[in-house]
Amino acid sequence: MSAVAPAPGARVVVVGGGLAGMAAALVASDAGAQVTLVEKRRHLGGLTWSFERNGLVFDNGQHVFLRCCTAYRAFLDRIGAADKVRLQRTLEVPVLAPGGRRARIARSPAPLPSPFHLASSLLAYRHLSLAERARLLRPVLALRALALDDPALDRQTFGAWLARHGQSPRAIERLWDLVVLPTVNLGSAEASLALAAKVFRTGLLDTVDGADIGWATVPLGELHGDHGRRALEAAGVELVLGTAADALHVRATGSHRLAVGAGGRRLGADAVVVALPHDAAPAVLPPGTLGNLSGLGRAPIVNVHLVLDRRVTDLPMAAAISSPVQYVFDHSEAAGISPRSGNQCLVVSLSDATAWVGARPEHLVRTFHAALGELFEKARDAKLVDGVVTREHAATFRGAPGTAALRPSPRCALPGVFVAGAWCATGWPATMEGAVRSGTAAATAALASLGSGASGTSGGSPNGALQRESEPA
Repeated sequence: MSAVAPAPGARVVVVGGGLAGMAAALVASDAGAQVTLVEKRRHLGGLTWSFERNGLVFDNGQHVFLRCCTAYRAFLDRIGAADKVRLQRTLEVPVLAPGGRRARIARSPAPLPSPFHLASSLLAYRHLSLAERARLLRPVLALRALALDDPALDRQTFGAWLARHGQSPRAIERLWDLVVLPTVNLGSAEASLALAAKVFRTGLLDTVDGADIGWATVPLGELHGDHGRRALEAAGVELVLGTAADALHVRATGSHRLAVGAGGRRLGADAVVVALPHDAAPAVLPPGTLGNLSGLGRAPIVNVHLVLDRRVTDLPMAAAISSPVQYVFDHSEAAGISPRSGNQCLVVSLSDATAWVGARPEHLVRTFHAALGELFEKARDAKLVDGVVTREHAATFRGAPGTAALRPSPRCALPGVFVAGAWCATGWPATMEGAVRSGTAAATAALASLGSGASGTSGGSPNGALQRESEPA
């Protein structure tokens, strides 16, 4: 899909300053539209934000991306932040268990085709029995054969599908859920087969390097918020921060057919992109603009940040089984901990965190401090310098069967109005990649509704201008 140049003087208002909103604003501005972005917070970045405590900087959650996340990586390039992340040269995920038992999920250093690039680590995956390892090939081959656009995939859970393909509950818990939980924000027993298959195919099976993991080396508030703000201002986008959009109006008269109310102002627009969470977007839009989104539900994520008085591991990240810990990341560099201090900041990230989201902070800190001692021998004697808990009660929609039909395309029933967000119909789970793709798609559709000809800024990519410098998937 080519980016389209809008008619001279065309105005686009974007409501929401998360990744989807920023991506939409940049695409529209780069194509020549006059763009205003409205965000109720005083900072940009949406659910990726940071805060300071006791001289250190913590993120609201640990966000990662994969090499296959081409739209998100192009977004980082566009805002000048590509050098603020680390991307593995080759996939390697240590998988820890209490008592010092370790295995790993990794791709072979030899140039082997998919799925053989994973064979050596899976054959040696000691958290499963030899019989369980031997049965892994059947679902892998079956995943490769699935048609990802088949609607039937969204009518069943991934867990039920795995069971039919010879996977034991233990194999699902100790291997398959290590991938499904952090990407779909549900375990295999509840996750849609359509979303899980998308993750495994795009990340692990369609290419050999797609699942290499990346993460920020600076606070997310700097990575997305500060860099995003500078890029938007340099592009000429008007930023209206600290102001909530209250309603969208259709005008009977005036130079612009639409208007967005924000802080007592009426922002005239020829097109509007509403890039808000799915439970907030309907409040801004006129009744009937969107279908019923309540079925998408909400899934929480909890993060427990532990500052220890010594370094207990040299691993930048690891997964865990038979432990309350799901994933743990070394956040020391991004937090601002000097190597000379000897301290270390580890972040325990808990997806599908319904069981934890209501727990008291001191209970979570105590529980996961003790759990780290079961995974890292040096952590048993480490003293806790600080403990911080962050919670996102509505981090993502629930990626359960039936959600595909509820996720809307960018176009609404109201002409000139478009929606964006990781909850929209991107084909991806609710990830940073999905958010950027949705914002780009919404802006591209908005420009097409206003345009008079192709601008030539991109060609053939559904991700528009932000995709033009990305590597192939």
